[in-house]
Formats: sequence, C-alpha cells, structure tokens
Amino acid sequence: MNKFLILLLFLGAAASASAQTRAPAPASAAPPANPTPAQASPLDGEWKGTSDGGSCNAPLEYQLTIESGFVDGSAYDTTARGPVPNPSKAAPPPPGPGLWQIHGVARSGGTFTLLSVASVKGTEHRRIQLTARSDGGGLVVTENGGCRRTARLARG
Repeated sequence: MNKFLILLLFLGAAASASAQTRAPAPASAAPPANPTPAQASPLDGEWKGTSDGGSCNAPLEYQLTIESGFVDGSAYDTTARGPVPNPSKAAPPPPGPGLWQIHGVARSGGTFTLLSVASVKGTEHRRIQLTARSDGGGLVVTENGGCRRTARLARG
C-alpha cells in the first residue's frame, strides 16, 4: 500500500510538472477593429420593373437588390392563379412557375449573367439563365431560354 501511495504521488508530481512546461494556448484571432467594407458597385441599389410577356404571354414583375455587386431578388408572374374548379373533369393544364429566385454577380461594364430558379411543386426543377446589362440609367434583363422575356428595370 505504501508503494502504491508513493507511485501515485510521483505520477501526480510528474503530471503537474508537464502541465507547467506546456506552451500557452494561442490567442484567438480577433477581428480587426475597423473591418474593410466591401467594394461598392455602380449598380448597387434596388431595381424594379416589368418584363414583356415573351412567347408565354406572361409578364414578370422583377425586384432585384444589388449590394457590393452581388445580385439577389425575385420575379413573379402576375397572371399566375391558384387552383380553380374543374367541372369538365379533364386533366388540368400543368401550372407554370409563378415565382423565380434570381442570383448572380453584377459587373458594371458590359453584360453579366444571372441564374433564375423557379419555385415549383414536386420533382420538377426549372432553371433559366438571364443576361443583364446596364442601359443608361436602367438595367435590361433578358431570358436566354424559356419565354425569352425582356425586362427594363429602374432604380426604385
């Protein structure tokens, strides 16, 4: 028993000695006192407008926000309607997408592309690439597929 206590005392002393010789933990990297703001883009701001109907005869209302060149927004179909009674018992037409989410990076010189993803039910997945360009004081957004609508947006 005496040997066990001596061994325990020896191990405790060795553990405390090794803990004292360890290097201190590195200080956490604190954020700089004055973080650098993101570079502003000349296209920054709120953009709103309506597209033509395109080949689908369904205009979209656009609402885009550009902040530091990053584009985030939506477009919705003003003609989209919810379910209606079907007295003929025929198969209803497939619903078209009523809401599109738009994302991308804006470039002040020339054209830039945006990705538009439809909000639809089920497993259907719709994506359309958009092309946008600055036109005077406005922004022109054109669908590269689908209905091929063109929208003229103004700062709002």
